[in-house]
Amino acid sequence: MLEVANLSSGYGAVPILRDVSFRAPAGAITLIVGENGAGKTTLLKTLGGFIVPTAGSVRFDGVELTGRKPEDVVACGARLVLDGHRVFPEISVWDNIRLGAVGRRDAGAFAAAVDEVFALFPILKERRNQPAASLSGGQQQMLALAQAFVGSPKLLMCDEPSFGLAQALMPPILKALSDWAARGMAVVIVEQYVDLVLPYASQVIVLDRGRLARQCDAKDFVITRS
Repeated sequence: MLEVANLSSGYGAVPILRDVSFRAPAGAITLIVGENGAGKTTLLKTLGGFIVPTAGSVRFDGVELTGRKPEDVVACGARLVLDGHRVFPEISVWDNIRLGAVGRRDAGAFAAAVDEVFALFPILKERRNQPAASLSGGQQQMLALAQAFVGSPKLLMCDEPSFGLAQALMPPILKALSDWAARGMAVVIVEQYVDLVLPYASQVIVLDRGRLARQCDAKDFVITRS
């Protein structure tokens, strides 16, 4: 269980999030939505340790994450996949994947995880020995997701997983995220294509100008279009 209580954060003297509270359970996908500038990415970066909150608390599995560095958040079992395919371009696809599993000691489970991501993203297996920079933007986004998964996170946070991807690739990715959640992982997704993610989500968090506007079951959330 991810528990966010009265969380406020921003950039320097510019406040973005204000008094946000919600829970994201293990075994389910939580979808975070809101207009551009609502604070969605700021929220994920704060949860991931990239922004120090000015107030409030973040706890996962009973462990206080508030104010911890990103590497400490990872050590607690949480992974953040930011948009913009954040991978190491100079090294090979395979070495990027191996870096995602730093600290794992169960070689058998790592091998199984690699087989799973190669089945989901066969292009990564095909190009495993090539530099990550040789991949397209969408393929680098696949690599970022694969890198996070092989680390066996208990909490996986994805900021715009569709970034750089053809929409046709999203259903298998969302099916994989749903399967990972079913094994007990807590999955939190920020995504502009709400209608694609909604069928896989258990709950929806709505942000409006940095504040929590609503938290509801996914089945009760209605997409409104202007």
